[in-house]
Amino acid sequence: MTHIRRRSPRSRVLAPSAALFVLAAAGCSTGSQPSVAVPTPSSEAAGYCEALHEELPEKVAGLERSDPSPDSDLTAGWGDGAIVLRCGVPRPAKMDDSQAKGVDADGVNWLLEQRDDAGPRFTTTYRKAYVEVTLGTEYAHDITPLSAFAVAVKKTVPESL
Repeated sequence: MTHIRRRSPRSRVLAPSAALFVLAAAGCSTGSQPSVAVPTPSSEAAGYCEALHEELPEKVAGLERSDPSPDSDLTAGWGDGAIVLRCGVPRPAKMDDSQAKGVDADGVNWLLEQRDDAGPRFTTTYRKAYVEVTLGTEYAHDITPLSAFAVAVKKTVPESL
């Protein structure tokens, strides 16, 4: 004799809900990789960014590479979010400001933007694709990490005049 177990209406509702809860909790886990918005550049800029991704260093300022999620050739990171690079970002409006500050790091020019309650953000200037690097607050007065990107940027993202 085979017994058929009938589910109550409540168990039919709770079982899928429990499964969704487990999936949601797994997706919200706090791993070591921060989540970063992936840029949507033109196909030309995306090509430069893919080439740049291949040339990026494994270490920056003594920090190991730890790319953010989602996985993309347009983003990279070091030190669990202390340094984040995004390639193919839109041209910052701040570049139109004649009072904007810029820095040169080993032959690559960067626009400097100081952010409230965060470390600085730098975006390349005079390049065919905009490369953005955000630094944690511990780098508030230190552009040294930018030097680690100079060779790769000069090699893969042509200048625009």
